[in-house]
Amino acid sequence: MTSRKRRRMWILLLCAIGLGSATALTLTAFQDNLVFFRSPSDIAQERPGPDRAFRLGGLVESGSVEREPAVAGQRPVVHFRVTDGANAIRVTYQGVLPDLFREGQGVVTMGRLGPDGVFRASEVLARHDETYMPPEVADALKRAGHWQPEQGAPPPPATWNTLSPDQGRPQGRTGS
Repeated sequence: MTSRKRRRMWILLLCAIGLGSATALTLTAFQDNLVFFRSPSDIAQERPGPDRAFRLGGLVESGSVEREPAVAGQRPVVHFRVTDGANAIRVTYQGVLPDLFREGQGVVTMGRLGPDGVFRASEVLARHDETYMPPEVADALKRAGHWQPEQGAPPPPATWNTLSPDQGRPQGRTGS
């Protein structure tokens, strides 16, 4: 092998090592910042690790909102349950909730699941009008069998946490 070919081989090898190292570092940085969406049913099937941040989405279960009185100098604490109809997760949030937050409405929370099974939210997002449904919530309702888009509009939000999979379907039709 001539010295010129050997030099080219070393340059190519160094470039490949550099490119591989840059790719590995980029993927490692992205993995720490990725936040996945999960529904309560997804969490019931596979519980994420306690150090893993993720988004929990569904509906605020009717009758589940409990507000603790605000202590001087601290933000108020709110406890509620997020459901997708099949399963529910208890959520604790310390802070001011969005104006559109209420029972029976869609919500997406961001935070971590504690070892006690309580989701500690760092952020709460409520849907912005009566017709909007977060895509993740729509997917969770479809997976739980509460809504089939080809059969019409979804059932009213206030009924989502009380539906059985057959109640969301119009009478006289069968699912595909």
